[in-house]
Amino acid sequence: MIRLRIWGLDVEDLLTYSIIKVAGLDPRELARARLELAEKYLKEAKEYVTKGDATQASEKAYKATEEAIKALAEKYNLPEFQQALKEGRWFTHYLQKASNRLASTLGGSWVAAGWAAGYALHVWGGFHEGKLGVEDLTSYLKLIEDLITNARRVIET
Repeated sequence: MIRLRIWGLDVEDLLTYSIIKVAGLDPRELARARLELAEKYLKEAKEYVTKGDATQASEKAYKATEEAIKALAEKYNLPEFQQALKEGRWFTHYLQKASNRLASTLGGSWVAAGWAAGYALHVWGGFHEGKLGVEDLTSYLKLIEDLITNARRVIET
């Protein structure tokens, strides 16, 4: 597992996409599972806020955002999803492109705002910079929560 991290591979995505290919699973089912994971990460982010740990809260919030964007991309079978399948992982620029495509497709600003909030927390609140305190996370977490809520509505239809 350590070697896979060094190579920059995401073990979760590798296993998930291998299972999809072998079992022939419907990507919509994967989207629902990813959304549950997004909700779990958001809950953990809020728990870290309560504990006063802005760095861990930021990283969990980013993971929630990442999973929500992946879920939507998988539901709509976006080119970025197909590329991630082909390569066995999601790169950040695929997530950025997918969020832009989804924002155009779904309308409104909730996708773009949610992605921007999650990425900002990843960079400024997380392990990259660690410059944000828990008091700085409130508005970002609200945007991420809106992303997940709207993603749930879209995925369930």
